[in-house]
Amino acid sequence: MRGRECIAAAQVILYDYLANPALLGNAAPRAELIYAGKIGGAHNHEQWQINELLVEKALQGKVVARLKGGDPFVFGRGGEECEALVAAGIPFEIVPGVTAGIGAAAYAGIPLTHRNFTTSVAFVTGHENPGKEASDMDWERLSLGSGTVVFYMGIKNLPLIAQKMVDNGRAAETPVALVRWGTRTEQEVLIGTLGDIADKARQASFKAPAITIVGEVVNLRKKLRWFDNRPLFGTGIMVTRAADQAGEFSRLLASHGATVHECPTIQIIPPETFSELDRAITELPTFNWLIFTSYNAVKYFFCRLDELGLDSRAIGRCRICAVGPKTAAALAPHGIKADLVPENYKAEGVVEAFSKLEIQGSRVLFPKADRAREVIPSELLKMGAEVIAPIAYRNVVPEELPTSALEALEAGHIQCITFTSSSTIQNLAAMVGENRLLKLLDGVAVASIGPITSKTCRELGLTVDIEPAEYTLDALTAAIIEYFASRR
Repeated sequence: MRGRECIAAAQVILYDYLANPALLGNAAPRAELIYAGKIGGAHNHEQWQINELLVEKALQGKVVARLKGGDPFVFGRGGEECEALVAAGIPFEIVPGVTAGIGAAAYAGIPLTHRNFTTSVAFVTGHENPGKEASDMDWERLSLGSGTVVFYMGIKNLPLIAQKMVDNGRAAETPVALVRWGTRTEQEVLIGTLGDIADKARQASFKAPAITIVGEVVNLRKKLRWFDNRPLFGTGIMVTRAADQAGEFSRLLASHGATVHECPTIQIIPPETFSELDRAITELPTFNWLIFTSYNAVKYFFCRLDELGLDSRAIGRCRICAVGPKTAAALAPHGIKADLVPENYKAEGVVEAFSKLEIQGSRVLFPKADRAREVIPSELLKMGAEVIAPIAYRNVVPEELPTSALEALEAGHIQCITFTSSSTIQNLAAMVGENRLLKLLDGVAVASIGPITSKTCRELGLTVDIEPAEYTLDALTAAIIEYFASRR
């Protein structure tokens, strides 16, 4: 939490290759972001340049955050950077992190200590300063005994490390685990022994960044593996919801192990004018029913109430219909419980629910999107109701798609794409072109939230592979899990 606060407060952020990009999402909109990464010896900035940048930016009176992967004081050269700050008379704060040796081991299901195996653990760099005349490694101490040894940055020197440990007394049969991109959805784990791990890594083209864990505790992974055996682990899934609504669905998919790529194909904006909605709000006491068919309808309706100096009390005796549980949940913060939630979470379900009620002569307020279907107004009108349907918000096509999302599609990193409304697929087709879309989605499973969206997909030439019986994000997620489970 403190780290997040520091990132949010920083005017300048120097970040490393191994710092999760998601952390930068907490940065202030106008923060200056400076990449200072190092990949396998290829340095974007030399260490002395990083030190100078920290000092330079701080002396300009700016709040500076130095964002590292893992812990800054464990093989992170944080000590060297702090020395430079001390020399320049610049005050600083250290926010400890979870070092890779601990984090990656835990996510691989390997406890570094266990009273039935070992009560000691050593953290060692597998890549010493090349300028040193002699190695500081005490291979005999590291090798003898039953302690766990964790090597950082040692993939390049793996054959040497394994041989040195065997030569100094550790059994060649000692279990070894290599953990690549630990704690992330790209995580890979390779298991072997000191005698064969170097050959296995070469055959698997196992690359950095990775840590090496040596010791009997590695065997516990067989029963304690919990992260990379989740049902969607390593499955690339694209979420096309609006940017401010994608988070909930993305978190749900990620909790089952998916690698989520957000590609908003809808932008939600206010209507060109609120005059129709404002007029309807002034007439609220005359309405018998108020229908909400989306989270956005609830959001914009109550925002407009607030703008007009009103609150939930303005609804009075008007009864409320919410199209589904998520929409109903959006009403709760406003102190309102829906009177009617149809069993079928779509416009037809609303119509069916109202067909069982007597609404002849009733006035119904239906705040809607500009591109909403006319099913509800037309069908309720046939039942004798007067329906007022002002535009509360608009679905528009974003100016551009995220480059990273398109690159992921083109590179074949996406195994499934999700559509939660007809607008999401229509807008994507409009932005990339129908022919290109069909080519990009060749071999990609298409997941649609319901029959209306599925119909739109098919009209564009797509085959719908996944469609839940219930039109909710939870049900769609369960259907995606079932689909990929049946193919494994």
